[in-house]
Order: sequence, then C-alpha cells, then structure tokens
Amino acid sequence: MATNRKKLPLRLGVGIALLNHENKVFVGKRIDNPANSWQMPQGGVDKNEDFLQAAKRELEEETGVRTVEVIKELNEWVTYDLPKNLLGKIWQGKYRGQKQKWFIMKFLGKNDEINIKTKKPEFLDWKWIQPSDLPGVAVDFKVKIYEKMAGELTYKKLN
Repeated sequence: MATNRKKLPLRLGVGIALLNHENKVFVGKRIDNPANSWQMPQGGVDKNEDFLQAAKRELEEETGVRTVEVIKELNEWVTYDLPKNLLGKIWQGKYRGQKQKWFIMKFLGKNDEINIKTKKPEFLDWKWIQPSDLPGVAVDFKVKIYEKMAGELTYKKLN
C-alpha cells in the first residue's frame, strides 16, 4: 500500500547551526545514510517543550555539546518533504516531512567537548566547514534549507 503524502502532516522540529570561533559550522555524517552527505544537528520537539529547549536538547543528544550561546532564532519556518523512497519508512510513517525552527548558536567550548558516541548515536563522523559549503554536503531533499542557512550564516548578518 502506497503512503498518501497529502494526508500526512509535517513533523515539528528544530535545527541548529553551531558555529565555532572561526565561524565554521558543525556537520555530522549520518550513520543511517550510506551516501557521502552531512547534516547539522536537528530533531523533533517533544510535547510541552519550547523550541529553544528542544534545540539545546537535540544538540546535546547528538553531539554532547552544552557550552553554547544562542546568537539568533530564525523568524520564519523552514520545511522539507521526504523523498518517495523514505516516505512511510522513517518516523513510523506518520509524517511526510518536517517543519523546522532553526537556531544559530556559537560553540564556546573546546573540540574535546564534542562527543558523537552518544546513547543513541546519529553520526559516524563530524567536521567544521565553511557555511558556503553547506548546500554541497546536504542530502538533496535538504539542499534548499542548507542554502538558506548558508545565507543566514554570512559574516555580515551575524555581527
């Protein structure tokens, strides 16, 4: 039975653009994606959780990072739809994609604070990249979001 995309809602989520002292952005290589693509930390919002709490929780769950300063919360929502091959397979088939609230945060700690070997690891590896490189490392269905984030992360807009 094919999943009817139109009947499925968007999952409410958050995303975090984590910048280091050189204004490079953190990306992790997903365990469940065999392609050579990377993503910024992101995840769902729990019931009765505000977006900033969710963002900080997801960041810590995925990277171990807690030493941050919030620079900016993006005003607008960003959305993406899952490709057909993933529709009905992830999130127990309950959602067609995500509607996300994004945050830009500055990492105030040292790299040894970063630990991707968490209770439920999502990343195989991680690195810092130039914000302009974000669209080139993203999975195709998230490229538009990563283009938007690359624009948000330009030096002029952050200072």
